Amino acid sequence: MTAKIFIDGEAGTTGLQIRARLEARDDLEFIQLSEANRKDENARRDALNSADISILCLPDAAAKEAVALIESNDARVIDASSAHRTAAGWTYGFPEFDKGQREEIAKAARVTNPGCYAISSVAMLHPLVAAGVLPAEWPVTINAISGYTGGGKSLIAEFEDEGAENYSTATFWAYGLGLEHKHVPEIQQWGGLQHKPLFVPSVGRYRQGMLVQLPLQLWSLPGTPTAADLVQVFKTHYAGERYVEVAELSDTATMSRLDPEDLNGTNSMRIHVFGHEERQQAVVMVLIDNLGKGASGQAVQNLNIMLGADEGKGLETPLVY
Repeated sequence: MTAKIFIDGEAGTTGLQIRARLEARDDLEFIQLSEANRKDENARRDALNSADISILCLPDAAAKEAVALIESNDARVIDASSAHRTAAGWTYGFPEFDKGQREEIAKAARVTNPGCYAISSVAMLHPLVAAGVLPAEWPVTINAISGYTGGGKSLIAEFEDEGAENYSTATFWAYGLGLEHKHVPEIQQWGGLQHKPLFVPSVGRYRQGMLVQLPLQLWSLPGTPTAADLVQVFKTHYAGERYVEVAELSDTATMSRLDPEDLNGTNSMRIHVFGHEERQQAVVMVLIDNLGKGASGQAVQNLNIMLGADEGKGLETPLVY
């Protein structure tokens, strides 16, 4: 039996990648709107209510409008925007978040796909807070760098449309300088924090790949945990997971650099703990493809779970860009 899938906003970066990951599937039937009907409200309403599962690859306001068009009780949704990531009634689409999360996603009518910075941050914070290693009230700082595709069409144009008025030759810049990045509420809620983290994002002159860092002064934490203790928390939490890998401390200790593009094209996430035993300091780092585990790959993983299909269907072969 084939499932009817509608990708609302499939012409965007995330939508195109989701479609590329699903293209060869024989268990899916796609509802597609013509160029003329993509913004037609009635055509979209019909598609959203006819699909078994719709995947919204839209700006936040448009995603909320799309959900409001759904009248059928059988129509299910995966929202790849940030519109519903902390909203009541929506299931957080991070299967590895905790025990039972997959089951929640499998039966959900409304699934919100995590943000790329957020899924990386939550993947570090939630296990540490849940294990009591990092107090929920701790003053958390998160530093991150992403490829420019994380900023959508406008930022892609700034780096790729040479000759355009807003074309940038910068190799790196920090942004979100008002300390109000839209992923912060999601990180706080799903990371289990009592206070908003201090989040400092940046973008580099490369297409995709993301590195998110959580610095910790271990000497100041209750019980004075070691870097090895942190690794063990992550290993226990993510034991048996297909798409979350925890690097061995011995392997990490030999590294002199970490390339944010290492996992490009995949739906994988890798967690590293870099530590200095004598100084009792550590930095936890998460590596993902911001368009993979941080967007399209995660949406496909959630889709597979909701359909009862093999979780890795369409995700095992790296997507070549």
